[in-house]
Amino acid sequence: MQLELLLNGLIWKMTFNMLEKIFETTMWQARLFVLLAVIFGLLGSIILFVVASMDIYEVIKYALDVYLNGLHPENFHEEIVSKIIGAVDLYLIAVVMLIFAFGIYELFISKIDAAESSGSNILAIHSLDQLKDKIAKVIVMVLIVSFFQKVLHTKYDGALEMLYFAVSIALLSLGLYFLNKVGKH
Repeated sequence: MQLELLLNGLIWKMTFNMLEKIFETTMWQARLFVLLAVIFGLLGSIILFVVASMDIYEVIKYALDVYLNGLHPENFHEEIVSKIIGAVDLYLIAVVMLIFAFGIYELFISKIDAAESSGSNILAIHSLDQLKDKIAKVIVMVLIVSFFQKVLHTKYDGALEMLYFAVSIALLSLGLYFLNKVGKH
């Protein structure tokens, strides 16, 4: 009777261990679904790089057309600067997507051997907090670039509006200063 109870307990323990192993293996392999985020993050990044580059190309064509044909559009400089800032904004968002894809891959799948052998650690991610910090810094830069793009089209009618503009730039600078301080600790 004791032998039978011992065998039943051993069978249950072996069954439990086997089920636990299958469950844990399945859970571990489920992390590979992250590859979808990596692949589509990279594709999104590439698309944004191409679109931003095409925007710059269009600006070059427009500028050459203006100068070669002796045209004098009214807001030429503002248009050019605004379009270039818009392209920079897209480039920054593309960088966010790239950092996200690299970071998620390194956190959930594997270290990137080519990156480690190159000696560059610009895209090295060691924790989810580090990934969030890198993405947050680039997002703040995107917001700043977007702010300056909008400021280019703002008409100032008085001293108070100019003061608001100056205060907003000071606050952005202060925010960047603290963002840099936090990243160095």
